Amino acid sequence: MLKFIKYHMESITGIEIFPLISFVIFFLFFLGLLLYVYTADKKEIAEIASLPLDLDNDQGDAQQQHNL
Repeated sequence: MLKFIKYHMESITGIEIFPLISFVIFFLFFLGLLLYVYTADKKEIAEIASLPLDLDNDQGDAQQQHNL
């Protein structure tokens, strides 16, 4: 089956550019994510990190009352 797919892929002109385009998109996404992480406000990240453990918010209280 791989030979069947390989034959049809080789018959398409210009297909060799698609892996390069995919790599560039992948690289730019993670480069942007890395820049976001390094430039983000540390207080905001700490607040977001503590959200799952915070039971003082309205949704947590409502869910806790529902479970009782």
